[in-house]
Amino acid sequence: MRVALITESFLPTVSGVTTSVCRVLDHLAATGHDAMVIAPAGAPDRYAGFPVHGVPAARYRQFPVGMPSPHVHRLLADFAPDVLHAASPFLLGAQGIAAANRQGVPSVAVFQTDVAGYARRNRLGPAAQSAWRFVKWVHEGADLTLVPSTASMADLRRIGLRRLAHWSRGVDLIGYHPNRRTDPEVSALRRRLAPNGEVVVGYVGRMAPEKQVERFRCLRGVPGIRIALVGDGPSRPALEKELAGMPVTWLGRLDGPELARAYASFDLFLHAGTEETFGQTLQEAHAAGLPVVAPRAGGPIDLVEHGENGLLFSPDDEADLRRSVTLLVADAGLRRRMGEAGRRSVLGRSWENVCGTLLDHYEQVIDDRAAVRAMVAVPLSMQR
Repeated sequence: MRVALITESFLPTVSGVTTSVCRVLDHLAATGHDAMVIAPAGAPDRYAGFPVHGVPAARYRQFPVGMPSPHVHRLLADFAPDVLHAASPFLLGAQGIAAANRQGVPSVAVFQTDVAGYARRNRLGPAAQSAWRFVKWVHEGADLTLVPSTASMADLRRIGLRRLAHWSRGVDLIGYHPNRRTDPEVSALRRRLAPNGEVVVGYVGRMAPEKQVERFRCLRGVPGIRIALVGDGPSRPALEKELAGMPVTWLGRLDGPELARAYASFDLFLHAGTEETFGQTLQEAHAAGLPVVAPRAGGPIDLVEHGENGLLFSPDDEADLRRSVTLLVADAGLRRRMGEAGRRSVLGRSWENVCGTLLDHYEQVIDDRAAVRAMVAVPLSMQR
C-alpha cells in the first residue's frame, strides 16, 4: 500500500499529532508499505526511511503552521498514493484532502483538535460557529474521519458529520512499565523529587493555555506532596509565577528513556485541562502503573474509569480536583490498586494493534472508492 501522510505537526515539534504520525510511519515501514510525508518546513528530510517534504509555514505560539502550497498537488501526483492520511487537518490538511479528491485518491482524516474548548476558553462567541463550519467543511471532503473519543464523536455528529469511525491511540507498553520504578536512575530521580519520601504528583505535556497547568495552584498547602512537571511551552514563565512557593520541580521537555523514567518516578498523574480530545499522556501514565486524576470532560472520560483506575473531577471545580488528589495522596494502597487497574486497561492498546486497525480503515476507504468507480463505469441500463 502507498500512503501519503499530510500533517499539521511533525518533528522537531513535539505534540500528540507528531507522536501519532511517527508511530504510524514506523508501523508502515515495519509492515512493508510505502509512504511519504508532507509537513510544515523545518522537518527532517526523511523519517523511517520515507521522504519528508516541507512546505512553507508560519509560526503561531511556537508552532510552525503549514500553509497551502502549490507543491502539495504535485507531490501527491508524483507519489500516486493509494490513500491519503490527513493528520489533524487544518489549512495544509484541507488542501491535501482537496488535492486527493481531484486526483481520485481516497482520504482518511484524523480529528484531534477540541474546537469547542478552544472557542470557550478564548471567549470567541460567534466565531466558534465559524470554526465548527470550517471543521465540517474540511472533514466532509474526506472519505472517513477517525475520532479518538466519544466526546469528540458527539461534537462531530452534532455539526452534521456522518462518515465517522472510532480510532484510539496506541501506547508504548514496554517503555512505560511499572517495573521501571526499581531502576537505579529512577530511584535517583525520586530522591531528587521527593527527598523526604513525599508523594510525587506528576504531569507531562505542553506548558500552554489549553493544558490549564495553572490549576495545580489548588494543591497549595496539601501536606506531604511534591509536584513534578514535565514539558515546556509558551506558558512556562506565567506558570512559574502562578505556582511560586509551591514544592514544584520543573523537569523541562523530556522524551525517550528520560520520559519513561519520569513517569516511573511519579506516584500519581494529574491532568487538569478540560480540552483533550483524547489524552495520550493519561494512557502513558496508566501504562506506567499510575492512578490518573483528570476532569470529567473530553477524552479522559473514555480513559479513566472513576474509582477503578483513577478519579474524575468536576471540570470547573478546583476544590473537587484538590479533594481527588488529596484522597490518593493519603492512601498508598488505593494508589497501588488503581495503578494496577490502569496498567490492565491499556494492555490491548499497543501501537502495533492500533496501527493495524488504522490500516483496516485505509483498506476500507480504498475498497469503497473502487466500488463507487466500478458502479459509475457500469452503464445505467445494466444497473437496473
